[in-house]
Amino acid sequence: MELALAPGPIIWILLAEVLYLRAVRILGGRGYEVPFWQQVSWHTAVVCVAIGLMGPVDPLAEDLLIAHMGQHLLIADIAAPLLLIGLRSPVYAFLLPRPAMVAVARRRRLRAIFRWLRQPVVAIPVWIVTLYGWHIGFMFEGALESGAVHALQHWSFVAASLLVWWSVIEPKKRRVPGGLWKVPYLLGARLAGMFLGMAFIIMRSPAYEQYALNAAAHGISPITDQQVAGAMMLGLDLLVMLFATGFFFYRSAEDHDREAARARSAALPERLG
Repeated sequence: MELALAPGPIIWILLAEVLYLRAVRILGGRGYEVPFWQQVSWHTAVVCVAIGLMGPVDPLAEDLLIAHMGQHLLIADIAAPLLLIGLRSPVYAFLLPRPAMVAVARRRRLRAIFRWLRQPVVAIPVWIVTLYGWHIGFMFEGALESGAVHALQHWSFVAASLLVWWSVIEPKKRRVPGGLWKVPYLLGARLAGMFLGMAFIIMRSPAYEQYALNAAAHGISPITDQQVAGAMMLGLDLLVMLFATGFFFYRSAEDHDREAARARSAALPERLG
């Protein structure tokens, strides 16, 4: 089994783990224990990124669309939301050393740009342009031919996915709010990926020349490679849609019950008086 042990991903992954463990330790020293599920989410995301960028799928990504699609699903569709769950308040405020956090806090224009980008009406168009733009023939094949362009492709997918998920997960709050607007918002974002996955499934000619030439060497036809990759994208998007719909309807009902109980508690002293 061949592994891709490039120094860049190794450094970034180790740095992410060190910073997170440091934040958990600092918070523990201040009397706050980061929930176990939150820590698991972060470490699971890091493992997904490690498998995607350094596991056996990376060397195969130049030959098989299945492998390339697997990378994107691992680092953008699975790891990105888990990273935000792991960063949930107050962890995100302690992730970077204090001088770095102060420097970021002083960048008002940068923060304003980020607030604008993560708005739902902006984040989804950014995600769609990023997703479809990189799947245009010359863009996709350019990423296969250049390691730097390939890395840019990966991290742009991650960045766009984080923007989409930010307003859904709301990591600055201790608990994920259950607004029902999040259901159609996520459905719209995932439908964009589903349409692309369906296109790969129904196409009867290879979308990318390099995969058409290399797939046969791995005992798979180019069309089958393309169709399976499309099915992977379609299947994951469908699972996310189903889970998100169920979760946010449940969380919305739970939030409603909490608000009703709080209102009854507030009204009780008045009645007694």
